[in-house]
Order: sequence, then structure tokens, then C-alpha cells
Amino acid sequence: MRELILGGARSGKSRLAERLASDSGWPVTYIATSQALDGEMSERVAEHRARRPAAWGLVEEPLALARVLTEQAAEGRCLLVDCLTLWLTNLLLLDDGSRLLAEREALLACLDELPGRLLLVSNETGLGVVPLGELTRRYVDQAGWLHQALAARCERVIFTVAGLPMVLKGKAI
Repeated sequence: MRELILGGARSGKSRLAERLASDSGWPVTYIATSQALDGEMSERVAEHRARRPAAWGLVEEPLALARVLTEQAAEGRCLLVDCLTLWLTNLLLLDDGSRLLAEREALLACLDELPGRLLLVSNETGLGVVPLGELTRRYVDQAGWLHQALAARCERVIFTVAGLPMVLKGKAI
């Protein structure tokens, strides 16, 4: 089963994904896409680490997400990816503009073949004003297109606001 969990910053999306992963009863591998490039991000990473069960596996991969998903997916295993918008940012900041397209296409292509359960966490950024800068406009556009493509392929899509999940597609929680 593939699930997309969207929400704004501090909306509760990661906590929901962690709860769903724990409730699955399966071994969990957490796939972290962030890079702790400054003190504030290091604090966020530490917060996420502290609340994850010690038994969970961890793979840190900022770019080659499809490769890691293909390597880690298995029947009876739950993969939790947190978060797609950080992954997208990492790709947008590369000097190689073609890498984003290649990694996005690889991700979308591998989804249908992955066994087990997949929880994809991402920030919904398209609810505000149109950003002024070219890079931030590209980011919002790319995130929106990615979310639409993923939502079409996922069996369940959840939007989280103020810690409350709203199921947009699929079975109720």
C-alpha cells in the first residue's frame, strides 16, 4: 500500500506517519532525506530521531530516493520517507538541472513495483501566495506537480492540519 501524507510545517504529518508505521506491526525503515546543513536543521533532525523507536532501521539519502526504495522495500516491511519536499529541495539546489527530472521519473516509475507498505511525507506548499523569487516559484511548482503525480498513484492520500488527518483518497484512518 502506498500512502501520501501532506501538510504544512508542524501540521502533525510526520507524527501521523510514524504512528501509522508503528501500527502496521511490520519492521519499519525510516528514510530520511534531510541534510543537517545548519544548527536549526540539526535540531529538527535530533527531534525526529529522539521520537523514533530504536528498533526502526534508518537510511539517510538526500538524492537517490528511488534506488533506496527499491533496495529497502520487501513484503511485510514498512518504509517511511520523510520528507519529499526536502528531497526536492536537495535536487533543485544541484548544479545539474537534469537530475531532478531523472530522480522524479525514477521515483514515479518504481512505486507500482514496491512490495510492502510505503508512507510518503511531504509539505503542502501551494496554499499560500505565489513566491517572488524564481527558485521558490520552481520549488512550489515542482512540489505541486510531484504531489499530483504521487496522489494519482497512491491508494490513500491524507492532508494533515493542526494534528488532525483528513483522508482525501482511500480508506479512513
